[in-house]
Amino acid sequence: MTKHKPCCTPATGRASDRVENSPQPSELPDESNSSTADALDLTVIQIPGGKALSGTDQPMIPLDEESPCKSKQLHSFQMMQCAVTNELFEAFVEDTGFITDAERYGWSFVFQSECSGTNNQQESVAGSPWWRKLAGANWRQINGPGSEAALAPDHPVVHVSWHDANAFAKWIGGRLPSESEWEHAARGGLGDVPFPWGMQEPNDTSFHPCNIWQGTFPEQNSCADGFSTTAPVKSFEPNGYGLYNMCGNVWEWTSGRFKVESTSKAARQHAKQMKGTKVLKGGSFLCHKSYCFRYRIAARTGTTPDSSTSHQGFRVVF
Repeated sequence: MTKHKPCCTPATGRASDRVENSPQPSELPDESNSSTADALDLTVIQIPGGKALSGTDQPMIPLDEESPCKSKQLHSFQMMQCAVTNELFEAFVEDTGFITDAERYGWSFVFQSECSGTNNQQESVAGSPWWRKLAGANWRQINGPGSEAALAPDHPVVHVSWHDANAFAKWIGGRLPSESEWEHAARGGLGDVPFPWGMQEPNDTSFHPCNIWQGTFPEQNSCADGFSTTAPVKSFEPNGYGLYNMCGNVWEWTSGRFKVESTSKAARQHAKQMKGTKVLKGGSFLCHKSYCFRYRIAARTGTTPDSSTSHQGFRVVF
């Protein structure tokens, strides 16, 4: 059974690093050009309301409180067909002058293999051996200064914190999804299934329905699915509702806090560690069953709202 692993979403510790004159989360201008957001060519999907399932009765990571499977009634809502792209986020920044958390603090988390060949200052992360605090890494410079050319317009924006994602959602007239809404949408009308495409589990050799790690984590990625890092947001087949990449590719921020309700000793300790964090869903291109089996609908993780990494993105609901 997979245990909690540090590859998922390292927390910045920026909150503890703050001093009296440290920058606060960037605010949107009082008057931004909302017509820019209105003019964007967005594809949104109508997600039907009704009985919505969340969680599972077959948890792989019990400490994350994936279980039990619960149902609730949801109203219909709309969700972006794809994760927010670099192109969309750039339009937001150009319209508002928004500065992301990673830009304000001067660094973000980058996976070790993505740092190879760079001369940019990097620092190992205690408790998260595969991650580096890379100076200058942000949404424009995904691998630090000098990597601007790698910014593909149709790939999901990364190095965005919860604060950043929430600001974009506000600008475009939407919001971040709740965890229940995200899971309901990810199931695509299939009900109690582990993956957006159904029951079949991805493997390293022949079945690649999403962008995850193939091979031996973290030493060797065969890239059998065609990608070593992020993939274009319309890669792979959409789910039953027409949504792309609800599992794999990038973790997606949700609106809610990461809550731990169990009263066991281990759960209480985990709750203490997760205090103040926000829920992310879906897993990423770094997930592998041997180490981080979180590319499942019911899987969840959390990190602080000012944290940013090279495998975290988001999408918006309306």
